[in-house]
Amino acid sequence: MKIGLGCDHGGYNLKLEIKKYLESKGIECVDYGTNNSEESVDYPIYGQKVAEAVIAKEVDYGIVCCGTGIGISLAANKVPGIRCAVVSDTFSAKMSKAHNNANMLSLGERVLGRGLALEIVEAWINTEFEGDRHQRRVNLLSEIEKQYNK
Repeated sequence: MKIGLGCDHGGYNLKLEIKKYLESKGIECVDYGTNNSEESVDYPIYGQKVAEAVIAKEVDYGIVCCGTGIGISLAANKVPGIRCAVVSDTFSAKMSKAHNNANMLSLGERVLGRGLALEIVEAWINTEFEGDRHQRRVNLLSEIEKQYNK
């Protein structure tokens, strides 16, 4: 498994913790920035970079971080084909993958502690998409996207 990582300044420290954790599990990470924790940067840039890497199959999945996880997820979700879920608990992490086939996860450094964030990552990466009736619903999401991306 190869995971793309991205963040703005508000999610920088959490991204580093996630990267260290994933690498300790033998998971390859590609870091799309930011790589400067002090300098204020614009989250849409990094959400888009990771999302494009997921769509281009440079990485299998993406994990992005900002202060709340909301802004950077909104940016990622603008890229057609991305299903980026903002989660703050392990149950939602599992369901985002099992039922919604989320190909990106978004976390907020300012709202999650390190321990919970890593539990969420662990739950998400170890959950498989269930398909079946859920595939039909994911297909419906794709159809909505196609209607507006002409």
